[in-house]
Amino acid sequence: MPNRLARSTSPYLRQHAENPVDWYEWGEEAFAEARRRDVPLLVSVGYAACHWCHVMAHESFEDPGVAAVMNSRFVNVKVDREERPDLDAAYMAATQAMTGQGGWPMTVFATPEGDPFFCGTYFPPVPVGGRPSFPQVLDALSRAWRERRDEVRGGAAELLAALGGGAAPGHPHDGTAAADGEAGHAHDPQADDAAALDLDAVRQVSDLAVTALAGTFDAEQGGFGGAPKFPPSTTLEWLLRRHARTGDAQALAMAEGTLEAMARGGMADQVGGGFARYAVDATWTVPHFEKMLEDNAMLLRVYAHWWRQTGSPLARRVVEGTADWLLRDLRTPEGAFASSLDADTDGVEGATYVWTPATLVEVLGEEDGAWAAELFGVTDAGTFEAGTSVLQLRADPPPQDEIRFERVRRALLAARSRRPQPGRDDKVVAAWNGLAVAALAEAGAMLERREWVSAAVDAARVLDEVHTLSGGDGLVRLVRASRDGAVGTAPGVLTDYAAVAEGFLVLAGVTGDPGWSQRGSALLDTVLARFRAPGHGFRDTADDQTDPVVARLSGRPDVTDGPSAGGQSAAAGALLARAALTGSATDRRAAELALAGPLSLAHRHPRAVAWALATAEAVLDGPREVAVLGRADDPGRVALVRTAVRSPAPGLVLAQGDPDEVAGSPAAVGLLRDRPLVGGRAAAYVCRGFVCDRPTTDPGALRTALS
Repeated sequence: MPNRLARSTSPYLRQHAENPVDWYEWGEEAFAEARRRDVPLLVSVGYAACHWCHVMAHESFEDPGVAAVMNSRFVNVKVDREERPDLDAAYMAATQAMTGQGGWPMTVFATPEGDPFFCGTYFPPVPVGGRPSFPQVLDALSRAWRERRDEVRGGAAELLAALGGGAAPGHPHDGTAAADGEAGHAHDPQADDAAALDLDAVRQVSDLAVTALAGTFDAEQGGFGGAPKFPPSTTLEWLLRRHARTGDAQALAMAEGTLEAMARGGMADQVGGGFARYAVDATWTVPHFEKMLEDNAMLLRVYAHWWRQTGSPLARRVVEGTADWLLRDLRTPEGAFASSLDADTDGVEGATYVWTPATLVEVLGEEDGAWAAELFGVTDAGTFEAGTSVLQLRADPPPQDEIRFERVRRALLAARSRRPQPGRDDKVVAAWNGLAVAALAEAGAMLERREWVSAAVDAARVLDEVHTLSGGDGLVRLVRASRDGAVGTAPGVLTDYAAVAEGFLVLAGVTGDPGWSQRGSALLDTVLARFRAPGHGFRDTADDQTDPVVARLSGRPDVTDGPSAGGQSAAAGALLARAALTGSATDRRAAELALAGPLSLAHRHPRAVAWALATAEAVLDGPREVAVLGRADDPGRVALVRTAVRSPAPGLVLAQGDPDEVAGSPAAVGLLRDRPLVGGRAAAYVCRGFVCDRPTTDPGALRTALS
C-alpha cells in the first residue's frame, strides 16, 4: 500500500511512495508524532536525479526488515532538497560541521524538535571500508536516545550553538568553496549610512582574484583544480565579462580553454545537446549522467556570451544543441521546464547514452560506423564501464564532412531515442526556470531564433500565473515548485526571487513588453521588504516565512556562490539591472552594499564568490544602459536591438519601445521616457555612469559606442 508520499507534488518523494518505510513529509505532523511516541526523527534528504540516493533506497528503504526497524524506532521524514533548499542548507551545515564533508543522500537524526544530533550521507546495507552499515547506525542511535538522552540532547545543543556563530559551509560536490579550503562571511558594514562600493578597490579586487584563480587553472585539460570537475559557470561568466571590460587575455584564455574542453568531452551530450551534471575525471571524459535544468540554463547563457564575444563556431553549436535539448526533453505540457533527467536508466547509470563500435555499426553501417567510432572516440576497450564508451568530439570533422557529421548525429539521436530513457523529474523549480527564461531570451535574440524567445515567454507565464501569489501585506510572493500546474507548499527562497526577477527583466528587454519589467520589479520589492538581513545583506528566506528549524540551525547569511549564483549575489545582480532601467539610487546602493561581503573573499577564494565578481564587472562597466525607441515593425528598431543584444558589454541592460506607447504607459521603465525619435527614425540612446551619449540611428555607431 502506498505511504503518505503518494500525495506529494515532489517526484522525488513520490519515488518513495511504495517503500515499506512509513515516510512523512517535513512538517508539524511528523514533529507531533515524534513527540507523541518519544522517538527521534530520521530525516533523509535527496533529489530525484541523485544516483546514490537511488542506491540507498534500493538497498535499505525497500528492505522490509530495515524498514521495520526504521518504523518502530524513528519517525521517518523524506525531504526533496530541490523543493526545500533552505532546509537542505541548514542540515548540510550540520552534516559538514559534524563530519567534515557533505553530499546526497544526506541522513540526519534529530530530536522531535528537528535539532540534529547525528549526521551522515550514504550508509551501506553492510559494513564497508570502515563505514558502518545502516542497520548498525539505526541500532546505535535508537539505543543512545533511550539510554543516554541527556547526552544526545546536549550534543544537539552544542551543535546548534556552533552553527549559530559559525561560518557558512562550502557547497558539497561543487569544487568551489570547499575546494578552496575555507569559506566564510565578510564583515557587514555597521552603519546604515555606510558608503557603497569603492570602484577603485573593486578593480583591485578583480585583479587580485584573477591572479588567484590562475593558480588553480588546469592549462592542459581546462577547468580549475582536479577531479571531479563541475562546470564552473559563474566563474566563466565572470572571466568573459572581465575580458570584455579590460581586454584581459589571460581571463579569456582560461574561459575559452574550459569552455572548449567541456564542449568536446563526454560531459557534453554530443548528439542530443546539453550537459551532464559533472565529470568524474580531470579530462571531462566520463560524466555523472544526470542532466539538470539549472546547469544547462547557466551553460546555455555563458556559451551564448562566448559566441557573441568571439564568434566561435563551437560556441554557437553548443548554444543551439543545448537550447534545442531544453525544448525537446525538458519542456512540460504547461510550457515551463522540468528539473532534471535521471543519471540511471532501469537502474544502470548512463545506459541510454553509451556506445560500442558494434552498436555504431549496427545503426550507421560499416563505413559510417567506423568513421563515427574514430570521430567520437569509441574504442573496443571503452572509456566507461563494460567496454562501452561515452561519445567525445576532441576535434571537429573536416569541412567537407560537415553534412555527413550532421547526418550521423541525427541517426544516432534517433536510435538512442528508441532505447529505454532515464526518468524525468517533472517538478518545475522557480529559480531554475528563471535562469532558463533569461538564457533562452538572450540566446534567441542573439541568434534570431524566435522559437527560443517564445519558449522563454511561455515559461515566464507559468512562473507568473502558477508560482506567483499575492501576499496579505500587498507584496508578491513566489512558490518554490510546482508539478502538473499545481503548486507545492514550500515558499520561494531568495534565489527564486532574484533569478525569476532577472529573467523577467531580460525578457522585457528582448520582447519590448513592459509588463515583464513590472512583474520583475514586484518581486524585487519583496526582496527589499522581506529578505533584508542585519547590516546590508540578504537572508535566504523571507523574514516571515522562515522554518523554525532552519532559523535555529542558521547562522549569518551565506554570501558564497556555488555552481550557480548564491542568493546574495543573484539579488545584487537583479537589483543592479533594475537600477539601470529605472534610475533608482536605492536599488543601486542596495546592490553595491550586498556585494561588499562576497567581494571581501574574492582575493583568496574567487570561485566561491564568482557571481559576485561577475556582477562587480557590470558595476565597473556602468552597466551600459541602452534604450531603443521606434515602432515595433520598424526595421531600424529591429537592427538596433540586434546590435545591442550582441554587445559583450558586462551587464548591459536593454529597454525598447514605441515612443507614443511609452508616453502613455505607466508601465514603461524610466530608461525609455522622454526619448524622441531622430528625424522620424528609430534611435538608440546609450548611457553609462549617469552620462548619456548622443542618440544614434546607425547600428554601426551603436556597436562602436558599446565596445
